[in-house]
Amino acid sequence: MPNAVSPTQRLLTAEDLTALLRERFGLTAVHCGPLTGGTFAAVWRATLSDGREVVVKVGPPDGVPLLRYERGVIAAEARYYRTVGAATAHVPVPPVFHADDDVVVVGLLPGRPLTELPDEHAAETVREQLGVALRHLHAVTGGQFGYEGGGRASGPTWRTAFTAMTADILADAADWDVPLPVPADEVLATVDRHADALDEVERPALVHFDLWDGNVLCDGPRLTGLVDGERYFWGDPLYDFVSPAIGRRMEELPAHPVLRGYYGGPGPHPFTATQRRRLMLYRLQFAVLLLAEMPSRGMVGDEARERHEWVTPQLLADHRDLG
Repeated sequence: MPNAVSPTQRLLTAEDLTALLRERFGLTAVHCGPLTGGTFAAVWRATLSDGREVVVKVGPPDGVPLLRYERGVIAAEARYYRTVGAATAHVPVPPVFHADDDVVVVGLLPGRPLTELPDEHAAETVREQLGVALRHLHAVTGGQFGYEGGGRASGPTWRTAFTAMTADILADAADWDVPLPVPADEVLATVDRHADALDEVERPALVHFDLWDGNVLCDGPRLTGLVDGERYFWGDPLYDFVSPAIGRRMEELPAHPVLRGYYGGPGPHPFTATQRRRLMLYRLQFAVLLLAEMPSRGMVGDEARERHEWVTPQLLADHRDLG
């Protein structure tokens, strides 16, 4: 059956995927089926003739409009896995077997998404291990701030990169006629007003960015993978405290298990006033992105309205508190 749920996801059949693997990489799949959970790429699980279990991610069809930061993200996912795998053994990522500009084939990691773990005690243990893994991930340093490849937003400082990243998301919202609770010029003015807080970040750390529970794999109480890293960038490690506490404020959760693992103790783990300002800026940008991406994902009607109603109070609260 076709597995597309948004315009960016290719309509594929098992025969399509089998032919793609054979033609692109000379691989023979003896079994394959679609995986669910994502909204950007088509993702399939396959068993190869040599016995390897793999995950295949296929990028959007040619000509489908993308957000600016999504250009070249399939190739970026392969770079993320290879970068992390070469830098540290403390962050579980799959091996990359094959990759090109719009297809990546990686090893299947054990476990399932944290969204599917019903045991709250086990989930808290996994989140603490996530904090430990993030500490090691953030020790990896890049040569610039922002994104790599595809002409995407970057810069010599975190201030310039973050401002450019925010401007691109706002431009996407304008292109797609997405109404924002705060006008684009006010968002950029807020970033500029608090740019001194961004200047505190002097080292471009590797940031996963998208660590909601669906991208955290676990086998019971054991962390087994940080996947879907195609949206990674080089910047402030604090940004990775946004998505693990999505809908909440990490600075108001000083005993959160991610912080316990990250800082190596039970806490509480307070944030400085400057760090709090940066976290609000990051949530503000993230909220704008959640709204800007809706048309590109085919979100309309009740689905779009529900997201807008959920995101808007959070966006307004951070904008208000930033002053």
